[in-house]
This record gives sequence, structure tokens and C-alpha cells, in this order.
Amino acid sequence: MPHPAPQSESFHLALPAMGWLLGLCLLQQSARLPSAAEYAALLLAIVFAVGLALRSLRGFSGESMAGLSTVTWASLCVTLAAALLAFAQAAWRAELRLGERLPEAWEGRDVLVRGRVSNLPSATQGMFGAPGWRFAFEPEQAFAGASVKDPPLTLPPRLALAWYAASEDAAPPALRAGERWQLLLRLKRPHGLMNPHAFDFEFWMFEQDLRASGVVRPGGGLRLAAAPWWSLDALRSDLREALQRRVHEPAHAGILAALSLGDQAAISKRDWALFRLTGVSHLLSVSGLHVTMFAWGMQGLLGWLWRRSAGLCLRWPAPNVARWGGVAAALAYALFSGWGVPAQRTVWMLVTLALLRSLSLRWPWPLCLLISAWVVTLIDPWAVGQAGFWLSFVAVGLLMAGGAEQAPVQGWRAHLRAGLRNQWVATCGLAPLSLLFFQQISLVGLLANVLAIPLVSFVITPLALLGALLPVAWRLAEWAVQLLMAYLHGLASWPFAVWMLPVAPSWAQALGLLGGVLLVLPLPLRLRALGLAMLAPMLWPAPARPPVGEFELLAADVGQGTAVLLLTAEHQLLYDSGPTYGPDADAGQRVLLPLLLASGVSSLDLLMLSHRDSDHTGGAGSLLAGMPVAALSSSLEAAHPLLAGSVAARRCAAGQSWVWDGVRFEVLHPVDADYQQTLQSNAMSCVLRVTSASGHSALLTGDLEAPQELALMLRTPAGGLRSEVLLVPHHGSKTSSTEAFLDAVAPRWALVQAGYRNRFGHPAPAVLARYQARDIGVLSSAACGAWRWRSGPDGVKGGQCQREQFRRYWHWQPEAQAQLQGPWPRLLEPPVDSPLDSLLESPLGPMGAPTELPDSAGLPQ
Repeated sequence: MPHPAPQSESFHLALPAMGWLLGLCLLQQSARLPSAAEYAALLLAIVFAVGLALRSLRGFSGESMAGLSTVTWASLCVTLAAALLAFAQAAWRAELRLGERLPEAWEGRDVLVRGRVSNLPSATQGMFGAPGWRFAFEPEQAFAGASVKDPPLTLPPRLALAWYAASEDAAPPALRAGERWQLLLRLKRPHGLMNPHAFDFEFWMFEQDLRASGVVRPGGGLRLAAAPWWSLDALRSDLREALQRRVHEPAHAGILAALSLGDQAAISKRDWALFRLTGVSHLLSVSGLHVTMFAWGMQGLLGWLWRRSAGLCLRWPAPNVARWGGVAAALAYALFSGWGVPAQRTVWMLVTLALLRSLSLRWPWPLCLLISAWVVTLIDPWAVGQAGFWLSFVAVGLLMAGGAEQAPVQGWRAHLRAGLRNQWVATCGLAPLSLLFFQQISLVGLLANVLAIPLVSFVITPLALLGALLPVAWRLAEWAVQLLMAYLHGLASWPFAVWMLPVAPSWAQALGLLGGVLLVLPLPLRLRALGLAMLAPMLWPAPARPPVGEFELLAADVGQGTAVLLLTAEHQLLYDSGPTYGPDADAGQRVLLPLLLASGVSSLDLLMLSHRDSDHTGGAGSLLAGMPVAALSSSLEAAHPLLAGSVAARRCAAGQSWVWDGVRFEVLHPVDADYQQTLQSNAMSCVLRVTSASGHSALLTGDLEAPQELALMLRTPAGGLRSEVLLVPHHGSKTSSTEAFLDAVAPRWALVQAGYRNRFGHPAPAVLARYQARDIGVLSSAACGAWRWRSGPDGVKGGQCQREQFRRYWHWQPEAQAQLQGPWPRLLEPPVDSPLDSLLESPLGPMGAPTELPDSAGLPQ
């Protein structure tokens, strides 16, 4: 008979588990890992806290200390020790993982690698539409060159790779999980875009133990051996191919592959957008819900079968058989579906709960959840940095706290009421977390999940799994998917289907989380009303704006391209829209729209596109479709597709000027006569100068080149170009930034918007030398991330680099820091000598977008 734990005992057991989680959370906020001396100090502090706890239990502290009993005081000491131990052991494990990094000297160089494809490859397309694969690869041997006769090389244990066909019409190589290949690779260390409130791709790579990414060189692949027929990898590959043959609609086949095989990359970006909009994205991956439901179903089946035999029940009680049989089924499903992180967390949680029950420990649900979280984070200490970890545990906790573990209900009406109530509890309770992680709430999510949860959990997923034995089940599952998709499309067409909000300040987020808990707990109505009031600051945040007469400049990190947001007290202008990353992927969709909405910018007063090159206009289409734009100014030709919409468009021309909220905007280039000539696109770049009422200014130059710099100086009065901030012309190309131009502008800070290890070698070392000779602080978006600068009294202090202000220990940084010239870093980046390296800087990364987090979080590089 299980023995319930006394309330005081549960409290004392819960404290160390909470201390453990707190220690891990503190490590996740650290910019660096401890030094050797700090590790020693941590160890001494742990020993001291444990010793104090032991002496307290022996009565050394007497009845109380600061009003606390000896047991409570000992529990607090153990909690402190648990927090310090969690911090120290996770930091040590992080040191080991970071030590597996690719040496900086081997970035961009050819290496020959032999190894194994370690996951299901996902189909993708390259920059120019060439088909290919993204996959994880486990090296077994590596050579420092293109031949096995070259010296051996040590590489990280897992690589994220991309392999593209030679052309758009060519077929990619046949690639299957478990195969052994010899590949000629070009690698780089993990490096992602760094923007405010955006998804941290470098953390995702770190948590997945993918310590380098790269591309396969043309003709650089040789299959060494097929996957063994009996291996799980071979079975999963065979089943995916059979599924794709049986289900003719690729989108539906992708959904079934995601639910049965864990192949989330098979779901199209358009379908993921629909699932996020309707609040059901958690259902369309092998998540904790699916693993739990599968375990629950197998537990019920095994218990029923075991009870049919009295002899078996006498040898081993049916509840124990059912319990551990369900855990074994969950483990098998998680392994078969690719052993994804959400599935791993669920398996360890089920193992912990089953073990507690088998030991006759009937602990309160909060304690069981805390112990489960401790086990999960003991195995994966970086799980606390993932939104899915908190969403999973908070969802279960809310359902338990809200009464979901009450006595079983009878009758279909009672079941319906209980199901709707659980949906209401989960929707309301998780709303603050959704805002915290994703800045959005699906207003149709409750209606969507009412049908989606039972349909996906009890019909589509079981049929998708049954198809491995009876392929006809896949056809039945496809019909169910068609019904689900039609229902979701209908809900998504409703006005205001999703509510997107700016990021609230930290105090509002903490208050909102507490309010969400009060709102769903079985408490008096007055306390629930208090919870709703506590949510208000999170639901209606007021983002900070510059005062009248001043402006704020935010240069987004978009890779190899330009995008600069200018804010005044009540107006907003976006200068350029970043590059195109590939088919159906651009900076507008992936970076700028999430960044603008999270920053409280719901519309643009003006979108200025400096010229027609795709690294400046690539995201414009997504921006025009995704948010209201009052006007468009550009040097685009009249027949350009971006000018065919309903937005009021005009040519940018020297002499145009206007004032917003006391801030003056002036267009300095091109002149009207330039439109009558046949000039290259760079020569037609719109040049914009912004000046605050206090005299602080910024100059945005597009891809202006040397002849146009000279013409601009000749027609501008003396001092008319002087600006504190200069957007470096043409990303730091050697064709721009002439000495005379730099003398005329005389900036204090110069920003280079260029991709990490871009194939053009931007910024050119000779150009950087000109800035250095004038003591101009040069910042590169590859090393700085997004850069924010405010005019006014604080402007003289310089801007803020996102990568420096929010640095964490796993973030990229050069092995040998460049010498500082004055107070600013001189950031020299090695040129890249092959066009193939442009694939390495893709914001999608070789593995594609991780599917546990939505694209609205700002997808990675």
C-alpha cells in the first residue's frame, strides 16, 4: 500500500529539487564558465553547506536559528548545496562539450571525413533552388586534406551537414540514415544570427551536441557501406520511403512521418505556420503528449491482458506489469521516433513516476513533478534553457493543480465537461508562458485543440504507427489529416485568430506568470480576479520609445545584407529589408517581422529600399505582406514586382526631406539625373541622413561606391555629411569607403552589416585599415549581432551589441580576440575563397530550422 508523505516531509524534499533547478537556471544566465579558482570555491561552499546541514541535524543549531527548526535549517543548507552542485557539475559538463569545438584554423578548409549518417536526412533546397539533404553526421576518421594520406584530424563527435545537387535540375545523392560515407567537407563553428528577442540557434546547436556545421563539396561523397538491415536507422528509412509511396500528398505524408518517425522537418513551413496560428503545433511532433498517450494505451492493454491469467497475477501484480510495460512502450516509441529531446524528457519523467509508485511512495504531485524534473535535468542539464521543458512540466502541473487528478468521471457528458475544463486550464495557464517565449497567443487555440487533441492522439498517431504493420492504415490516417487540416484552415481564416504582443519587461513577465497560475487554480473568485489583474501588464506592455527630438537606430543581424530600423517618438522607418536565404525563406519572414512585432512595431510609416540587389530587398515581399506599410521609397525600376502592390511608392531622390517628431530625415542620393542614365544598381543606392534635434546624426549609404561617394561630397556643403554613425558602404567592400569620404563623414562608429565568413570577404582588410587609421570604431554584425544606438546624451557612450550585452558561455567568440584599438574592437574576419561557403552562412543552418520552437521566434543562422 503506498504511503503518502507528510506535508512537512514533502516540503523538505521539494526544496533541494528546486535549488537544483535554480542552480541550472543561474548557469544558463552566465556569460562565461567558472575558472579553476571559482570551481574550487564552489566545491568548498558545497562541503560547508552539507557540513552545516549535518551539524544542524545533530542539534548543533539548537531548536531554531532565525526562527527556523533544525530540520528546516538543514533543508535550506542542503538546498544551497544542491544549487551550487547543479551549477558546478553542469558547468564542468559544458566545459567538456565546448572543448569539442572545431579549431578556428580549420574553418573554411577542405577536410576528408569518414563516418555515419546519424539521423533521417531531411529534404531541402539550396540558395538557387538546387535540391539536397540536411542531416547529422558522426565522424569516425578525419584527414587534414582531400586524401586519406593526409594527416589525421580530430573533429567534434557530431556535425550538422548539408549536401546539395550540382544544379536545380540535378537529383541529390541517395542518402539514408545509418549509412557510412566518405565526405569531403568544408566546415565552420556554430554561428547564428543574434537579434533581440530572437531564437538562439547557437544554444540549440550546443544542446544538440552539434559542434560544427558544413557542406559537402561537389563530387566529394563516396558511400562506404549501407546501414545494416536489422538496424533501427534502416527500419526508419524504409518506413519513411514506404509512407511517402503510399500517401500521395507530400504535405500529409510529412505530418504522418513527423508523428510516427519523429521527422519534424518533413512538415512544410506553410503547415507549421498554420499550426502555430491555431495553437496546435505541440501536437504535430513527437512530444511528451504523444509519448504519454502511447504509454497510457499500452499500460491499459497490458493490464487487461495480464489480468486474464490468475497465475501471472500471483507471480507479479498486474499494476506493476502495466506500469513498467507502459514505460517500456514509451521508451520504444521514443527510440523509434528518433529519440528527440521532448521524447527523452517524457521517458525519464515516466520512469521516475513509475519508480516512485513501485517504491510505494505516494508523494504529492508537486513533489513528483519536481523529482521528475530533477532526473531529467540530471541527464540533460541544458533542458532548462528550452521552452518545451517548461511548457511540458507547467502544463502537467496546471492540470494536476486544477483538479485533473480527481476521481474518475462517469458518463459522456461528464467526460466532455472534464475535457473542456482541462483545455481551459491548459490554455489559460500556458498563455503567459506562450507570451514569454513566443510573444503570441492563439485566440482560436481552445477551439482548435478541442478537435485536434483527440483526433491526433487517438486516431492519426495510432494509425500512423499501425501503418508500419498494415500500410492501409496510412490511407485512413491521411483522411483524418485532411479533416484536421480543413478544420484548422477554417479557424485560421477568422479575423484576429492570433494575438501578437511586444515583449513585456521582466517584472511584468514574472507578475503575469503568477497571475496565470492564480487564474486556473480552484480558488475563490476574488483571487482568480486578482490573477487576471496581474496579467494586465503582460498583455498591454508599453515598449520604450525615444523622446521627442531624438531617434533610435537598430541595425538588425540579417547575415550578408542590410536592414536598419529607425524609431522616433511616434514613427518608424525601415531602411532595406535584408537578403533572401533560399526558396520560401528571407530576412523579412525569418528575422525582421518577429523582431519588429516583439519590439512593439506593428506598422511602418516608410520602407526605404536603397537599391534592387536581393541582399537589400530580399525580405521586402514578406514585410509588405506581413504588416501595414504606409509608403515605399526606393530606386527600383518602374517594372519591379515590389512596386506592383497597393502601397504608395515613390522614387528616392536627393533633396527630399521631412521631419518626424523633431527628427530630420534627408535623402542625399541619387539625383534625378541618375535615373536617366544606365547605372549599376549599387550606384543608385538611396543615401539617407538622419539628424536629431540635439545634432546627433547617422548616415545610411546602401552599396554606394567610390565614384558616387565623390559625387556626393562635391554637391554637399562642407560639414553636410558629418555623422556620428556610418553604415559602412557596400558592407566594407574595397570599392567603397574612400579616404576622402571617411574624412568628410568623420564618424565615431562605423557598422559593417555582413555575414559570418561571407564569400565576398567583407569587410576587406584594406578598408578596415582606413577606418583604423582614423580611430573610427568599426563593428561587424557577425561579431556584434544586432547593434542598437540612441541619439541624445546617451549616444556619446556608443551603442549596444546584442552579442556582448546578452552573451552566454556557449556563444561564438574568436579563439584569439583581436587587439582593441581605443575603446572599440577592430574586427578582422578571414576572407572566404569559395562561393560554396555562402551556404555555410545560411540563416537556416545545415540542419534546417529546429521544430520544437516556432519560426516566429526568429529562426537561426
